Order: sequence, then C-alpha cells, then structure tokens
Amino acid sequence: MEFLDIVDDHGLPTGQVVERREAHAGGIPHRTSHVWLLRKHNGKTEILLQKRCEAKDSFPGCYDISSAGHIPAGDDFVPSAIRELKEELGLDAAGEDLIFCGDRSVVRDDEFRGKPFHDRQYSRVFALWCDRAETGFRLQAEEVSAVKWMVLDCVIDAVEEGTIPNCIDPEELKMVKAAISQHL
Repeated sequence: MEFLDIVDDHGLPTGQVVERREAHAGGIPHRTSHVWLLRKHNGKTEILLQKRCEAKDSFPGCYDISSAGHIPAGDDFVPSAIRELKEELGLDAAGEDLIFCGDRSVVRDDEFRGKPFHDRQYSRVFALWCDRAETGFRLQAEEVSAVKWMVLDCVIDAVEEGTIPNCIDPEELKMVKAAISQHL
C-alpha cells in the first residue's frame, strides 16, 4: 500500500494521510512531482515522452510526462522527483539540477477498467536538461514501455490536436517552455 499526504489548496499537508487508490476513488487532494527531460538536438529543443505500460491502472499505453510520481506521505517534491527519475528511467540527478517551472492543480475525472478515477493533484513541475539517447535509459518495465524524444513545439501541437495518445496537459508543456526560455 502506498500512503499519500492529504493536502490543502496550496499543496500543504493537512496532517492526514490516504491510501493512493482511495485518493483516486474519492478525489482526495494529494501531491505529485513532474520532471520533463529536455535536450537540444539539431538546433531544436526536444522533450522526452514516456509511454505508459499497458498494465497501468490509468491511461495505459498513453504518452506522458518524462518522469512523474506521487509523493509518499512525509516526503517532499524534490526528493520524490529524484527518486522517480532513478526508478522509472535509471537516471541519476541532483536536486540543484532541476529547473522549477511552476506549481499547478490537476482536476481530472475518468474511468479506467470499469472503475471511476478522480484525480486531484497538486503538482510541482520541473525541467531537467539531459542529452541521452532513448536507448540510454533503463526503463522500469511495470511503469514505462518506451521513451521517445520529440521536438517540444511538435508535442504541444500533437497534444492540443489529439494526434498522439496522451494524458498530457498542454498548459503544463507551455509552462515548461516558458520556464526554460529563461535558461537558454
């Protein structure tokens, strides 16, 4: 079982915890860390997309954030982001290398495998420069089936137009683009 801190509208823990499945079944607010990997390739900024494995309980087979995860009860955004990078992609990173892009609230209601799914996340979004070939990542098979580098602007268009299967919010991609434009 994975326990998460229940949070207020500002992402601050309330002192109560909830089991992850219960949080999604009941729409209980909790925290996540999102890390978007970026690289410069052929003069363009590329972003790494993760393809969720087919066994995932939500959005199976969809392209998603490079690395993301729920923050366990008692943990915080940066350590959780660093841990997820290691677990999902086999990537070692340091907290000081993460570029803060912003905080956002996610409200999403869906149904997967016949069960309601109510996501209420307070997410801290980071970017990380990482020039590594797709084959250079060690993927966590139960989470990630593949990774793919794509030109950032093309990903924004594809997500907005729905031309790739994804669970990405285009506003988050735009948040990342704005944040990294200050670091180029």
